[in-house]
Amino acid sequence: MSNEINQVSGESGEEDQLPVFSALKGVGGEEALVDALKQVIDPELNINIVDLGLVYEVRRTEESSAKVTVSMTLTSPACPAGPQIIQQAKMALERLDDVDEASIQLTMTPPWSPELMTEDARDELGIF
Repeated sequence: MSNEINQVSGESGEEDQLPVFSALKGVGGEEALVDALKQVIDPELNINIVDLGLVYEVRRTEESSAKVTVSMTLTSPACPAGPQIIQQAKMALERLDDVDEASIQLTMTPPWSPELMTEDARDELGIF
């Protein structure tokens, strides 16, 4: 397992090249990969990271279908659970039989907002 975690800063311009999908519109990626990420629960909100709208994209790399890249954000840049969430996302994907390596790209652009959450997640948190 690789410990690779990439941060995409708001200044590099790279974030413009990452397709962004909200939980409302559907996360880009294979169902098995998205389902694995749904096993990762935000410890403060007790809702999975996909339904929270933290996962923007999941894709297999062009060089190897056994390598997966995730573009995701956190509820805030200073989220105290951030390192735990990122590590759990990586581990959840690498537990799949057909995934050898997962790389998490953390981006704060666009910033997370409650509008990115699924309706079920908003209902669970009492956000209408």
